Amino acid sequence: MQQIYKKFRRGAESAAKIYYQRVKAFSPNARKYLLSIFVLGAAMGIYRLLFNFYVLSLGYDEAILGNLITASNVTTLIIALPLGYLINIIGRKLSLLLGTAGIGISVLMMILFPSIPMFIAMNIFLGISQSLSGVAMGPFLMENSKGEERTYLFSFSSGLRMTATSIGEWVGGYMPTWFGGWLGVSSMSSLAYSSSLSLIVIGVAISLVPIFLIKNNHLPQNEKSIFAPFAYMRKNPGVLSRLILPMLITSIGAGLIMPFMNVFFRNVHNQSDSSIGLLFAWGSLAMGAGLMVAPILAERYGKIQVVVVSQALSIPFLAMLGFSPWFSLSAIAYYIRLALMNMSSPVYQTFVMEQVDPDSRAMVASLNSMAHHFGWAFSPSISGYIQVNYGFWPAFLITIILYAISIVMYYRWFWRNRVKAKALQST
Repeated sequence: MQQIYKKFRRGAESAAKIYYQRVKAFSPNARKYLLSIFVLGAAMGIYRLLFNFYVLSLGYDEAILGNLITASNVTTLIIALPLGYLINIIGRKLSLLLGTAGIGISVLMMILFPSIPMFIAMNIFLGISQSLSGVAMGPFLMENSKGEERTYLFSFSSGLRMTATSIGEWVGGYMPTWFGGWLGVSSMSSLAYSSSLSLIVIGVAISLVPIFLIKNNHLPQNEKSIFAPFAYMRKNPGVLSRLILPMLITSIGAGLIMPFMNVFFRNVHNQSDSSIGLLFAWGSLAMGAGLMVAPILAERYGKIQVVVVSQALSIPFLAMLGFSPWFSLSAIAYYIRLALMNMSSPVYQTFVMEQVDPDSRAMVASLNSMAHHFGWAFSPSISGYIQVNYGFWPAFLITIILYAISIVMYYRWFWRNRVKAKALQST
């Protein structure tokens, strides 16, 4: 037993040393971006927890909420490809600035003018803003990192965002009570929720400062590089389809349940806002921990292996989350499922970015974003209808089936046939 402990300790110390060396090697631009996403992550943690409750507090039901989520993600789906081309022209820094600022503007307008038309319009604008900053992120991180620390940077940025999100969710769970007390209204009133959401705008404004300080590494585009992404897409349709299709299937399943997890815990398990906020906070921390560990596992066992194993292990916990009658068991399953399912995301994103020429990365990142948001664009409306008429269980069942299909795709295309996988990685 003592020998096992010593071996584990030596392994942990070695892994920590390697991790520290990789993080220490991050470029100044990368460090500024990490600071920005930490602040933005905390702000969006508040949004993630409270926006659904804000809409419901105004008298709208889950079906309307699903339509709003759909509006945002349909926009992201449609706009992602043109934005990939635009980002190559205006540069990564300006794209990050405009995208981040747009998030703050959309939230502010929904607070000031709470109506269905404004919600729809601003969710569309939010979709454009998130797509602009999200598509720019991958190429920016690739261009501000070297091979040895690249996977660590992708995973560390995602983990840091999740850690910050957990802080926002934890604090956000108490905000309606605080503001409700100060304003003399119910903690579940629209005024309490809108007052809490107003802090998001402040957080977004602060997150813009580090981005302003980033040194712009955008290189002038020549005619060849401008049209390079389209040439790559035309020459490599098979590679792109294998890279993107499993993510598309996963997103369809995720869109059925993940946007409604706060509603699920309130309606099914009768939890309060503060309890859900604490639950979301610990969930984000679990996700952040998984994201931090992911690059070490990917370096040791391989990127695709991490993707397949982590996502496969998450399925039993997804079933436990959706079908357990006990809140405590459902909450534990929620934590573990988040850590396992999401730890592979930056690893796979790094893998995808490594397959293409630098001039094509923004465009491929756009296709990646489109695949992710396709399910989130259409699934929430379907899920909202299902919830109103049948409850949550059909949405969970369909999600489990879709996740299993995507895992089989990853395995067949990249793991089982390692020769093809290695050939793909070397292109």
